[in-house]
Amino acid sequence: MTDESIVLMSDRRLLVIPVIECGEPLFDLRKVPELALDDRQADDAGAYARLRIGLVDRLLSVQELLPAERRLLIVEGYRPLALQQHYFSRYAARLRHDNPSWSEEHAHIQASRSLAPPEVAPHICGAAVDLTLIDTGGAELDMGTPVNAGPEESGGACYTHHPAISSEARANRRLLAQAMSAAGFINYPTEWWHWSYGDRYWAFATSASAALYGPLEWPVA
Repeated sequence: MTDESIVLMSDRRLLVIPVIECGEPLFDLRKVPELALDDRQADDAGAYARLRIGLVDRLLSVQELLPAERRLLIVEGYRPLALQQHYFSRYAARLRHDNPSWSEEHAHIQASRSLAPPEVAPHICGAAVDLTLIDTGGAELDMGTPVNAGPEESGGACYTHHPAISSEARANRRLLAQAMSAAGFINYPTEWWHWSYGDRYWAFATSASAALYGPLEWPVA
């Protein structure tokens, strides 16, 4: 799968998709012992551990669909808007520095391979989750790259269907994809670990008339 065949988060068609906010609250995954939670993206407020409650229910369904010797490991859920803006602008600036011939628009598009532009980002809606698989001992399975490995550092192996990964990693990605898809989640094809439900990207991929979740401010002022 190439960039040309992937709808990136920078695609203008996403911006025109309406959001009909359903009002579901964020729920703290630290209160859900059935789901393993990693702390590599932990923040003092615990934003990383929160998701819309509807996604939490779906993740529990995913866990039940997996073989008994496999578990989900949740890495990050909700991300505050300011943090998303910081991540995206920093990455776009780095790409422009490394590629001085690129226009600002092209750098914006290329940055969206790895980070969603803030105006459409599903993490700021509590509608996306970054995750991987672990065994019963807590060891992460071989997924071809670490979670959050960018296209540059991974040589593109972060793309969900990249051909240059081992057969074991491919099988593990397939297992994750089958369970997540069965629960209604949509994958962002440039990041094997990123899955969402109810956001604009999900609405586009499923031909839904509107997104269910819009940006959230948390903690509420």
